[in-house]
Amino acid sequence: MNIDGIFTPAIVPLNSHSEINKKAYGEVLEFLVAAKVNGIIVAGSTGEYYAHTNEERLELAAYAKDVIGNRVPLVIGVGAIRTEDSVIFAKAAKDIKADGILIGSSPYALPTSEENAHHVLTVDKAAGLPIILYDYPGRQCVMMDKEFLSIVTKKSKNVIGIKESSGLPGQLHLLGCEFPQLQLSCGWDDQALEFFAWGARSWICAGSNFIPEEHIALYKAAVLEKDFDKARGIMKALMPLMDFLELGKFVQSIKSGCKLAGLNPGGVRAPLQPLTGAEEEQLKAIIQTLKKEVAAVTGGKR
Repeated sequence: MNIDGIFTPAIVPLNSHSEINKKAYGEVLEFLVAAKVNGIIVAGSTGEYYAHTNEERLELAAYAKDVIGNRVPLVIGVGAIRTEDSVIFAKAAKDIKADGILIGSSPYALPTSEENAHHVLTVDKAAGLPIILYDYPGRQCVMMDKEFLSIVTKKSKNVIGIKESSGLPGQLHLLGCEFPQLQLSCGWDDQALEFFAWGARSWICAGSNFIPEEHIALYKAAVLEKDFDKARGIMKALMPLMDFLELGKFVQSIKSGCKLAGLNPGGVRAPLQPLTGAEEEQLKAIIQTLKKEVAAVTGGKR
């Protein structure tokens, strides 16, 4: 599987009773396909997988495959504290003929590098699908370090890429220099240009749920056109949004952005709470400005 381009970790809309709104979820998926993103991820952090039951996760994955079909690659997140649960999700991904799985370190468990590798390889054995690693120590509390990466890349040909979300430049340098066999995907949005400069051809970005065109524009400028002057102009326009998303209400902000884009995302599951009215207005102003600025850089072309 090739993960070039923009892969969107799709939101999961909720109704007023905090139940999953399947109709609105289908509309989100159709919106992303129509926007020509390069792939869709189900059960990522932006999809609030941690707030869903196992049954909900399995149902959402199957429904996404029904909606998307083979129009774009579908990657299923299999993150869980217990390896046994990750295996269940991975087997389900195989059953619905997903294109790959996204697997992170077991949160809270604090596995060693060797134990973490065993976790990934156990899930790999159960599914046999292409694997995108998900290095997010801010939530998973452990780093996918050199020891871990050496083990999994040597023992499995299915480990084809990594979403790097540590925010640490040293980790980006390690991957670029010592693990060139891994397809590198930006998972730390305000470092997208740095990732592209280090050869990344993929960006798994939550903001593409509601402004996919602007994310695609940056990818095209930096990766396809290799015009970093243009890419810097686009990135400069996006930075206020990147800063806003890091103020502590990430998923809430993504869902508010989706509402502004005409989708019906609903709220977030407790303990999270929605943006305030003032925060929504601030986000709206940021999006309006960045759209104008990106259009000025690109001449209105995506």
